[in-house]
Amino acid sequence: MTKRLESKYKSNRRLGVNLWGRPKSPINSRDYRPGQHGQRRGKPSDYGIQLLAKQKLRLYYGNITERQFRKAYHEAIRRKGDTGENLVGLLERRLDAVVYRMKFAPTVFASRQVVNHGHICVNGKRVNIPSYLVKPGDIIEVAEKARGIPLILEALQSAERETPDYMTVDAKALKGSFVRTPELAEIPYPTQMEPNLVIEFYSR
Repeated sequence: MTKRLESKYKSNRRLGVNLWGRPKSPINSRDYRPGQHGQRRGKPSDYGIQLLAKQKLRLYYGNITERQFRKAYHEAIRRKGDTGENLVGLLERRLDAVVYRMKFAPTVFASRQVVNHGHICVNGKRVNIPSYLVKPGDIIEVAEKARGIPLILEALQSAERETPDYMTVDAKALKGSFVRTPELAEIPYPTQMEPNLVIEFYSR
């Protein structure tokens, strides 16, 4: 079981945003940080603003560790083009993120579990590594033995989210295709993400 399953909504209150856009998030009714002094708000420093942007983006993708996130940053720097766009593109190519976007799981945390348990195949081969980077044209599908799992079927029927344009999904066949790496403007984040501030944070 994911180590953040019980504490995931604390991140919402700590960051002051509904990070995953869920209707059950406590931030919808308690728009302040947790703890005795949660309602005190000071003006954040430039460092604080950059740190908040980094934490929002990292925590959005579930259980990505600081080490994994920094590794993605270094890979984004190495590639040509805008580093911020490269960073979010790499994050969206993670298999657990793709499974979540294709609605094969109800949350980013559940998508990690679905992948870890070997319920997902990429191009016909089972992959159980959440950080596996999907390439444009790859076919992602639910493994034959997992096609009756209620969590997956319920997620597909949910009207809470839509599948983004940079992938296609055949809900009946439990199969989808990752068409292309998206740009920041195309990614359906429920709250504003600022990868440029993340780049500034790491380049200090």
